[in-house]
Amino acid sequence: MNTEKFEKSCGAITFTREGGEIKYLLVEEMHGAISFPKGHVEGNETEEETAKREITEETDLTPSFIEGFKRVQEFPLLDSPGTTKQVVYFLFDYTGQTPKIVRPYEVRSLKSLPLQEALKTIQFQNMRDVLAEADDFIKKL
Repeated sequence: MNTEKFEKSCGAITFTREGGEIKYLLVEEMHGAISFPKGHVEGNETEEETAKREITEETDLTPSFIEGFKRVQEFPLLDSPGTTKQVVYFLFDYTGQTPKIVRPYEVRSLKSLPLQEALKTIQFQNMRDVLAEADDFIKKL
């Protein structure tokens, strides 16, 4: 009998353009982890709908979906042995809007950073990799 558990979240590399510079939105969670806006699928939502809802719930933004970028990562959850987590990332643009913390009990801070600073801030290599891929994708738009 397989007792492996599976969790799925959807989120996004969320960016803005300020004075010709691309800045990426990072969420500092209450427990200190730095990540992109993301969360669990609810009901019959599509992956893209989940990502957009989570961005809005965490940052009060109504970003625009960018077609053509989707990355899926899977990894074991260290704090939950036997559980595999899948995170699906998309790309959303929030240019012209200002993020704000909507759920202070979940989100400690929001950071809008240029690529190199964002890469230094993110703790996990797999998240740095998806950010670098997103940056390459945006620069080719």
